[in-house]
Amino acid sequence: MTPEEPASDNDPTHCPTLRVVPMPADTNVAGDIFGGWILSQIDIAGSVVAHRRARGRVITVAVNAVQFHKPVFVGDLVSLYADVVRVGTTSITVDVTVYAERFRNDTHAQRVRVTEATLTYVAMGPDRRPRPVPPEDPDAEPHP
Repeated sequence: MTPEEPASDNDPTHCPTLRVVPMPADTNVAGDIFGGWILSQIDIAGSVVAHRRARGRVITVAVNAVQFHKPVFVGDLVSLYADVVRVGTTSITVDVTVYAERFRNDTHAQRVRVTEATLTYVAMGPDRRPRPVPPEDPDAEPHP
């Protein structure tokens, strides 16, 4: 699927990490949703899965890549899907894909992929210093 194609009903296959509806206060001078607002939501969604995997506090150390494919508009239902793609000694890399459901008429919604990003987080100890990411718990229940 390219960013220009509507998303299929089967993509992605899991529940979103975060869902939010942008408001008029979140717009830029052109009237679209401000890219910084989208980045903030991406960081929140990425930190949720990184925190779960690290079993504790994480901090954002890098926004490795961001691609804005389509604009987001006031009233879109924005869904962010975050997945851990790499675990290092103290770091966790997360891919976040953002979709927008556009309700432009009362008969159907169009769902489009609007943004993709890769971020890196570091697990932090109580002393605010990096700590090792614990091994994955095979008995842990998967999160939706």
